[in-house]
Amino acid sequence: MSFLLGPISGALVAGGVYYGFSNLIQTRTEQHIKDLHALSVRLVETPTLVHAPPSAATRIKPRTFTSEVKSQWNHEVAAIFRGVHDLDKRAVEWGRSLLYGPSKVEEKSKPSTSSS
Repeated sequence: MSFLLGPISGALVAGGVYYGFSNLIQTRTEQHIKDLHALSVRLVETPTLVHAPPSAATRIKPRTFTSEVKSQWNHEVAAIFRGVHDLDKRAVEWGRSLLYGPSKVEEKSKPSTSSS
């Protein structure tokens, strides 16, 4: 009879462990099903209007006078930079013509002063 006691006690322990894990898995699965259902209902039934603060773009008030002054300032500064750039190009061309003589483009554009 003692040779049956070991396998029977092992089967009882294994059955208890199996029942415990099975019950744990089943209860957690049911809880996950309930949680997912609650979340899906909450997702479907949420109102489409969300009460949020207005966006940053709508909170910025236009300042017409200051924007006009800034625009005019930027225009004037750009004109100064264009003028300095053109002056620099003319100075480079003048220096090149002093060192290497007038370029062929300048010779063609100048009217000829030769007498016939």
